Amino acid sequence: MNEQRCSTRISQRGYWRNKLPTQQKIDRVQDIKDRLERSSIAMTASYSGITVNEMIELRRAMRAGGIDFTIVKNTLLNLAATEANKSQIKEIINGPTAVAIAYDDPAAAAKTLSDFVRDGGTSLAILGAVMGDGAPMAAGDVTKLASLPAKPVLLAMLLGQMQAPLARLATVMNGPIQALDNLLQARVRQLEEAGPAPAAEPEAAPEPEAIADPEASAEEPEATAEEAPAEEEPAAEAEETPEEPEAEAEADPPAEETADEEAAE
Repeated sequence: MNEQRCSTRISQRGYWRNKLPTQQKIDRVQDIKDRLERSSIAMTASYSGITVNEMIELRRAMRAGGIDFTIVKNTLLNLAATEANKSQIKEIINGPTAVAIAYDDPAAAAKTLSDFVRDGGTSLAILGAVMGDGAPMAAGDVTKLASLPAKPVLLAMLLGQMQAPLARLATVMNGPIQALDNLLQARVRQLEEAGPAPAAEPEAAPEPEAIADPEASAEEPEATAEEAPAEEEPAAEAEETPEEPEAEAEADPPAEETADEEAAE
């Protein structure tokens, strides 16, 4: 099915009008198409004048960076780009063109290719690049992309930018609490420098109230009752005292009688 569709599109676009495409070309288009669909960036470069040894070193360096570097005919590359819905690649094809396809970090791939072009001493020249479904990038844009930090570093920088407002908010909210803590710490140091306060004299314990003895309370009424007759005795003596003259009066007659008896004698 893929072979028939590819052959039909090739014939519709006027490629190989005088002969049918070979199976090898159909497979090549399908392979490039699959790679472009999975790619994060596709870069094109002009390899005119590069030697075989330089090409070997280039492919080795690209493979180490996780990049597929391949030389493909412009007609097959254009067809594969159209099949992969990346027709903007056509705008960065000029002359004998190689394509470098990366699947992970676009900046790292651009850096790998740019470093080799700068330091390799070859005639390899970057033509441009396409990231995802975006517009084609010029060679200068690829160089700027290569100067960006690696993906983990960019993520760390982005995370730092996102956390900065939260950190400032936390600082503002913790300000009053920190000020109160500093004030308390200063007060503690002031008290420590002043020395310990004199110990307060212990208060005297209140004396326990005398608890009335219930037996003594019960005896008191009896004692009162016993004292009452003692107070009545003088009254009784006062009543008995007037009777003494009568007794004396009764005693006197016998004395007179005695005197009379002595006179008679």
